[in-house]
Formats: sequence, C-alpha cells, structure tokens
Amino acid sequence: MSLVMQPTLEQLRARYGDRYKWWVLLTVMIGTMASILSSTIVNVAIPDLSRYFHLGQERAQWVSSGFMLAMTISMLSTPWLLLRFGLRRTYTGAILLLLAGGVIGGFSVNVPMLLSMRVVEGLAAGILQPIPVIVIMRAFVAREQGRALGIFTFGVVLAPALGPSVGGFLVEHYGWRSIFFVVVPFCLLVLALTRRILAVNSPLMGDARHLDWKGLLLVGLSTISLLNGLVHLHGNGWQAAILLSVGGLSLIGFIAYQLRAEQPLMHMKLFDYQQFSMGALVAFIYGMGLFGSTYLLPVYMQMALHYTPSQAGLILLPAGIVLAVVIPLAGHLADRFPPNILIAGGLGLLALSFVLMALGSSAGNYYLLMAWAVIGRIGLGFVLPALSLGSLRGLTPELIAQGSSAINFVRQLGGAIGISLVGIVLEWRLASRAADASGRISAFDDTFLLVAGLCAVAILAAWRMRAAPAAQ
Repeated sequence: MSLVMQPTLEQLRARYGDRYKWWVLLTVMIGTMASILSSTIVNVAIPDLSRYFHLGQERAQWVSSGFMLAMTISMLSTPWLLLRFGLRRTYTGAILLLLAGGVIGGFSVNVPMLLSMRVVEGLAAGILQPIPVIVIMRAFVAREQGRALGIFTFGVVLAPALGPSVGGFLVEHYGWRSIFFVVVPFCLLVLALTRRILAVNSPLMGDARHLDWKGLLLVGLSTISLLNGLVHLHGNGWQAAILLSVGGLSLIGFIAYQLRAEQPLMHMKLFDYQQFSMGALVAFIYGMGLFGSTYLLPVYMQMALHYTPSQAGLILLPAGIVLAVVIPLAGHLADRFPPNILIAGGLGLLALSFVLMALGSSAGNYYLLMAWAVIGRIGLGFVLPALSLGSLRGLTPELIAQGSSAINFVRQLGGAIGISLVGIVLEWRLASRAADASGRISAFDDTFLLVAGLCAVAILAAWRMRAAPAAQ
C-alpha cells in the first residue's frame, strides 16, 4: 500500500476518538520494552559468550558497554530524526534496526560481528528511549501525564524485571544465540501496530532542521574517551590520563560549540530552567547509582555469597514485580505532589536499601536480601515518573523534545560511568582486603556504601527541583 493511501492523523483520531493517544502510547511502549530487554537480557549470557568466543573479561564487557555507548550517543539525535522524518518513519526505522541487530547478532560467527550488532541494537535503543516521554508531553494534558507515564513505565520496568530469569532459562536450555532472538516477536508486533496506528503526517515536533554533526562528534568523542579512561584507571595510568584529558577537553568543546551553534544538538537554554538543570544533575547521579548497583548486585550474590545465576535472578524477581506495581501509583502521585518531594523520598529509600545490604551482608540471608532489594525498587518506582515530569514541566513546547533526550542522555551517561566506577572501586577494595570470603564480603560492603552515598548526594539536588516563582 502506498503512503498516500495511509490514513491521516485526522482520520485516525476520528476513528479511535479519545482512545487514540493511548494506542499511540501502547505502540511506543512495546518498542521501548523490546529495546530495554535487549540491553539487559544479554548480561546473563556473557559467561557463555566468553567461553564460545574465548574472550577475557576485558573484551567480554564490551558486549554490554558497546551497547550502552551507542545508546548514550544516539539519544541526542532523536529530536532531529523526529523533525526530519516524523514519528512514524523514525520509529519504524529504529525498530527495523533493532530487529536486524537481534537477528544478525544471533547468527554471529566472530567477535567483530557480535559487537557490531550490539552497537546497532544500542543505536536503535538510543533513538527509541526519549520518544515515549515526548509523546506523553505533547499528546496528553497535564492532569493525565502522570498516569500515562506511570502506565508506560510499568511496561518498561517489567522487561528488565523478568529479563534475568527468562534469560537464564534460555541460555541454559537453548544457548546464548536465543538471547538475541527474544526481540524478534516484539519488533514484528510493533511494526504491525506502527502501520495501523501512527500517521505518516503526524506533526509531533514542528519544522525540520539540520543535524548538528559537529556536536554529535564532540559528545561521542568525549563519552568514549571518558569511559575508556575510567576502564584503564586501574591498570594503565598514563593511558587513562590521556583518555580522560581528551574526554574532558571534548566535553568543554561540546558545551562551547553548543552555546554558539544556530541549531544545537543540546540546547543550552534548557539549563536556564532551574527544574531542568537540577533534574539533569539528579538524573546523572541517580544513573550512576542505579546502573552501578544493577551491575553490582548479581556479581555480589555470585562472587561473595556463592549463589547460582538462577538464584541471583530469582532474588530480584519480587523486587521487579513490586517496582512494576508501584510505578502506576507513583504516576498518579506525580500529578498531585511536587516532584522534588517524591524524588527525594524515593532516592532515600534507594540509598537505605544499599546501606542495609552493606550492613547486613555478612549474614547473607536470602530472604533479607530479597527484602532489601524490594525496598530499593519501591524507591526507584517513586523516582522515575516524577523525575521525567519534574524536569520537563515548565519548558516551552519547542524545548520538550530536546529536554527529554537530554535527561535520558545524562542518566545513561551517569549509568555508564557508574558501572565503570563501581567496577574500579570493587576491584580496588578486593585487592586491598583479605583474599578469604570475609574479605570479599567487606569489599562489596564498601562498594554498596559508595552507591548509597551517590544516591544521598542526588537527594540534595532533588530538593532544588522546585518550580521557579512565576515572573511578575
């Protein structure tokens, strides 16, 4: 069927009525679930991948970090893609990219092919991540935004909650290749929904503009250099110093260029809004704590407490289910209470869970660990909807898309840095502690306290996310 025969936005709204925006939300939610699933489920297959391709840990980690790097960088291109190609074409292209990465990655015959497909998947995931919040902010009135974001986030958090358990089962019974094929049914469903629900002429963003390639190159160079510099800190000091210097200088150059660019990749005007600037700081620190702990907990359970991978996955399942239940409630509360209060409270619970893990880990009680994880996920559930809404409310309509991409970018960048930081600190503490079981547990305790401290720092920024007084 040709494009001219496709129903227009006006026809679709007439056909579905007030339900139309919810159908659009469902469509973008399933696609985002697929991208998040592809980012988390592969972690359980890394030991099998290491054995199959004869990889050391230094090379095996790029299966995850390559995806994260690509996703972090491509997020900033989403506003330009929406302006240039529209919602339907952008979303369809990203889903096709994710589908190709999953299918070809599952048939990988060597490491370069495998890593290339992980980068392809990461590029697609980065484009997809900001779109649902943009849709919610543009298609839903203010009193419905919290509910819509809560429903969307319910689906999104369900994917990583079930991912470790499902992934462990698939790897054990069908091998590592099955992990890549998980995204196929999701992608096919989204492509069918996109063709039926999304109009070609959807005026989601406004007029098209040029892509800031120089800004994208600078931020890409900065991100890659900073993360590689952190990885080399433990073993090669001079190489780490060079990479971190290049990363820092590139970041300064990126900011300076964005301030004078006519059509910047990241509008520095966003940071004139106190709620957004504080929200970005919270997102960065919060990303460090969240992603760092997501990496740390399964390693801790297997290395220090000697649980099997299936047991480690199962202990996180109740916490994931609780998170999925809490988020819709938090979405409703985000429409009624100031976001900074919900964010600060949620971060407090998240920090408390890490402190409890550190103080109580010597006992290693399975059900206590499960309870501490549940406390942390309750806090996480209160943070997610309020952080997006609290950061973007008050922005002018033309800045919403850039604001959504920027918040996702800084959170993901914080997460990538957090994983590296947690790994460096853990390795350092393991080297300085005794080699016995008690020493390993103490090293993990110290690292959990570091993550709790990061969350506590984020609380201070969250308190400053109050709405600025109206101009007289």
